[in-house]
Amino acid sequence: MNGYERISAALRGEKTDKVPVMLHNFMMAAREHGVTMEQYRNDPKLIAECFMASVDKYKYDGILIDIDTVTLAGAVGVPVDFPVDDPARTHIGNLDNLEDVVHLKPAKVEDYRYIQIWLEAVRLLKDYYKDEIYIRGNCDQAPFSLASMMRGAQNWMLDLMMGTDEQLESLLEYCTDASSQFIKLMAQTGCDMVSNGDSPAGPEMISPEMYLKLAMPYEKKIVDVAHKSGVAYTLHICGNTDVILDHMLLTGADAFELDYKTDISKIYSTIRNTTTFIGNIDPSGVLALGTVGSVREKTLELLTAYQHSNRFILNAGCAIPPVTPSENLKMMIDTARNFR
Repeated sequence: MNGYERISAALRGEKTDKVPVMLHNFMMAAREHGVTMEQYRNDPKLIAECFMASVDKYKYDGILIDIDTVTLAGAVGVPVDFPVDDPARTHIGNLDNLEDVVHLKPAKVEDYRYIQIWLEAVRLLKDYYKDEIYIRGNCDQAPFSLASMMRGAQNWMLDLMMGTDEQLESLLEYCTDASSQFIKLMAQTGCDMVSNGDSPAGPEMISPEMYLKLAMPYEKKIVDVAHKSGVAYTLHICGNTDVILDHMLLTGADAFELDYKTDISKIYSTIRNTTTFIGNIDPSGVLALGTVGSVREKTLELLTAYQHSNRFILNAGCAIPPVTPSENLKMMIDTARNFR
């Protein structure tokens, strides 16, 4: 089986010849290719070259094309900083008052330069690998997360307590439209899968009841958009998601990419028969800062815990730091390749 076939099989719950591997390694891929994040984010050909070089070096099955976590926010007018050596970031929102949501102009994310760069990079990689390597085009923020960026994290938390249902729903619908636009555009590149992150919607920020009311329904809407566009969908939420895993299943996502803080036995018992699990080696404490021996140990623990389910794709639990030693990443992948 090739990489595309392995990951496709894992999404269907079918047995694979080897454990599939998909990496969230855009920062590491750029660093190893000798380019800054500024150079990377501004050149789709260079983005593609970084991942091609990484696949050649590590021989993994699926590419997750990412640029940063604020591109969609920038596309709807949130002020963005562009550091030379780090991914882009935001510090403040662009919606001063929640009641001003009624005055927002309709989003048109395709007009944002960095959206087009992202799309072109995915298109180049899909054209190059065809059905040899699985291509996942990340689509940045899910609606709840995007709303948090538009208001600013602190203001958004206050909004959840003080805003009216109508105001909250209006902003979340606006953000759902923006996220849906990006998903539809990404599907047109020919990619095999799309994904979003919705970490502010996790239990470390809001209650499970609030997730069920204000995040999950909008995640489900964008999952439906992806499926209608003919692509698989992965949802990523950082932190410990133990108490919302059952709620997350209601989204209909094909896969969950979950943090190492989520209990693996809980993941296994909750989703093993219905939804593919992507993860969840600790990217910092183990991959970046651990020894080769500790990487092997933690990888074996994870593989053993999930060995009786075909719905598994190995990855870190979140983005892999650029300073990660190559021997650690190779050990994680080699351990998976030789696991029986």
